[in-house]
Amino acid sequence: MKKGILYVASLTFMVGAMLCLSGCNNDFEEYNQDPYAITETDLEADYRLVGEPFVNMIRNIYIHRPEWQLQLQQNLVGDVYSGYMMPPTPFAGNSNNMTYNLVDGWNTWIWNPAYNNVMSSALFVEQKAGDDFPEFIAWSKIVKVAAMHRLTDIFGPIIYTQFGNVEKDGTIGYDCQDVVYDNLFKDLNSAIAELDEFRANSAAEPFAQFDEVYGGDMTKWVQLANSLRLRLAMRVSKVDPARAQTEAEKAMNHPDGVITSNDGNFTVKNDVAHPLNTINSAWGDIRMGAPMQSILMGLNDPRIGTYFQVSERTGDYQGIRQGIEIEDKGDYVDFSTLQNLGDVQLMTAAEVYFLRAEGALWGWNNMGGTAQELYELGVTTSFEQHGLSGVSDYLADDTSTPAPYNDPQNNDNNVDTGSSYLSTITVAWEGDGNELERIITQKWIAMFPDGQEAWSEYRRTGFPVLFPVMVNNSGGEIDTEAQIKRIKYISGEYAQNPNGVQTGVSCLGGSDTGGTALWWDVD
Repeated sequence: MKKGILYVASLTFMVGAMLCLSGCNNDFEEYNQDPYAITETDLEADYRLVGEPFVNMIRNIYIHRPEWQLQLQQNLVGDVYSGYMMPPTPFAGNSNNMTYNLVDGWNTWIWNPAYNNVMSSALFVEQKAGDDFPEFIAWSKIVKVAAMHRLTDIFGPIIYTQFGNVEKDGTIGYDCQDVVYDNLFKDLNSAIAELDEFRANSAAEPFAQFDEVYGGDMTKWVQLANSLRLRLAMRVSKVDPARAQTEAEKAMNHPDGVITSNDGNFTVKNDVAHPLNTINSAWGDIRMGAPMQSILMGLNDPRIGTYFQVSERTGDYQGIRQGIEIEDKGDYVDFSTLQNLGDVQLMTAAEVYFLRAEGALWGWNNMGGTAQELYELGVTTSFEQHGLSGVSDYLADDTSTPAPYNDPQNNDNNVDTGSSYLSTITVAWEGDGNELERIITQKWIAMFPDGQEAWSEYRRTGFPVLFPVMVNNSGGEIDTEAQIKRIKYISGEYAQNPNGVQTGVSCLGGSDTGGTALWWDVD
C-alpha cells in the first residue's frame, strides 16, 4: 500500500498551509528558505504547529460558518429526522430530504467536512506531534471520535482506519460499522491513557490557547471522553450487549468519571452567533417540529419557552409536521421560530444522566444510582441548564401526556387522540414497563437542538414516538412507517473512490438506500 493523505474535495487553507510548512521546500530546502519566515521549530515552541488545527477540527464537528454548510450538514438531515425542526421552505419543488428524495448535492456537505476538516487535521497532528507531543495526539483522538461517530451514524460503514492509506489504484477502503465502533473505543482507550499519564507527570496546560471548549482543562477532556464512551456503549447495546456493558462500566470506573454538571457540558464557544440563528431568523428556513409541539405542550414542559417562540399565526406554539405537502414558504413561515441560541451544544450532563439511567435499567454495574434516581437527575440537570424552576412538580406529573397535533394550514396533517403516532407516556416514574420510553423521551427533550444525536437514538430505540412523513418521494426505498434509516453514499465517492465505496456497500447488509438499517439498528 502507498501511504498518502486521503483524497478529499478540498483541504482547508489552514491545513494546506501547515502541510506546506513541512513539504513545500523538498530538495530546495537548503537554498529556498526565507530567513524571516516562521519555521516548524518556531511553531513548536508554543505548540502552535500541533495546536492550531484543533480550532478547525472542533468547529467542524458541527459547522459554525458558513451557515449554509451547517444547514446541509445537519439541519436538513438530523434536525428534521429527529422531530426537532422542519423547514417551511419547499426546497426543490418539495422533493427533497424532508420528503425522502435524498439530495446528493446537499449530503456531500455531511461527508466532505468530516474528512477535509476533521480527519485531515487529526492526521496532520498525528504526523507532526510524533513522540514529542503525544498529549496532542490523544486530544485529536477524542475530537475525532466526537466527530466521526456522528458520520458513521449517518452513513454506516465509512473510511476510518484506512484514512491516509491509498492503494495503487487510488482506492481507500471503508470499514464496516462494527469495525468503526471497535476503533472508536480503541481511540478513546489510548487517548484517556495518554492524558492520564501526562497529567501524572506534568502540570502544564499546553491545550489552553487552542481549546474553545474547556480552556485547556485536560480533566474535563477525559470526562468528555468517558462520556462519549458511555454514549457509544449505549448505541451498541442491542447489537452487542456484552461489549456495551463493559465499555459503560469502564467509563464509570475511571477515576475522573463522566460529565456530572453543566459546567462540564461539551459546548463549543462561538465568537459570533449560533449558525441556527441565521437559518431561523435571517433566512426563515427552519421552524419548530410538530413532535416538539405535541410532547412539550402536552407534558406542560417549561423548556418550550427556552427553545421556541410562539407562532405569529396562532399566538401559541405551533410546529410543522415533517414531510408534508408545502406549496409555498408563506404557508408555514409564520409557525414557531427557534429562540436565539448561543454556544454550540454537543453533549450535556443531562444526557449523561439519562445514559446512566438506561444502564441502570439494564442492570449494569456502577451507574451511580437507580434508574429512577438517575432519570430524575437528568431532568433536574436539564432544568438547571436552562435556568428553570418547578422541576419537582414536573417530575410528579403522572397524568399529562403528549398532545394531539393540529395543523391550521392543512387538517390532513393532524394527529388526533388515539392515533398510534401519539404516545401516552407521562413524566412521573411509574414502574409501568415504559421506563425506556420515559428515559429516551426526556433525553430527547434535553438534547435539543442537537438533532443528529436525537435521530440516532430514535433509530436505536424507536422513542420518542414521532410522526411519519405524509409525502414519501423515495420511490419505495424508504418505508414510511419505519422512517428513514441512513443517508446514501455521495456521488463523489462513487466517481472518485468506486472500489472503496463498494467495500462500504458490501458491509451494509442491504442496498445503498435510505431504508437500509445501520449495524446497531436491529430493533
